[in-house]
Amino acid sequence: MSDSTTKQTYQLDLIEYASELNPDDLARLTNEMIDQMLAMIAGCTDADVVFVPDDPGAYDEYAETADDVDLAWTLGHVIVHTTASAEEAAFLAAELARGVPMRVRRSRWEVPWQSVTTLAQCRQRLEESRRMRLASLQMWPDNPDLENNYIYRETNVPIDARTRFMFGLTHDESHVGQIAEIVRQAREARGAKPI
Repeated sequence: MSDSTTKQTYQLDLIEYASELNPDDLARLTNEMIDQMLAMIAGCTDADVVFVPDDPGAYDEYAETADDVDLAWTLGHVIVHTTASAEEAAFLAAELARGVPMRVRRSRWEVPWQSVTTLAQCRQRLEESRRMRLASLQMWPDNPDLENNYIYRETNVPIDARTRFMFGLTHDESHVGQIAEIVRQAREARGAKPI
């Protein structure tokens, strides 16, 4: 099976899963994801946040500069990236739930990763993101418009508010292993015991 077929199958499974969810489920899943990330960084230090891991596979096709394409991401970089993507999904989902036709594909702003240099900033960013995502669910009407959708470019199937919100959580999940590896390498570099 090709990578594109695997990705499309995964996305179709996600659409089916999301079709059973309601805003309370999305809030619960959001809290679980943020709690998981906070637990993963619980034993970190400020030095771990700016530690540059060994990541020979680093590649960011959307990097702002050519110098950043192959840049290994720090823990702070991953935290601001994942939170920005999940917030974007949450805000677009709220628009869909309110019956607003999808016109904009991007609604994204990311904290400059270079400015996140402490563990306290990582925790603050995660908690701020939790607050923003949960608040976006409060914007959903009592009877969300689940017929309002748009054709997602990679699956060519309709995406509704629930699935759009879940895209943010699955994006978070795609970076959990990266966070774990950065934390492992950073702890090892400073001689801390493995978790």
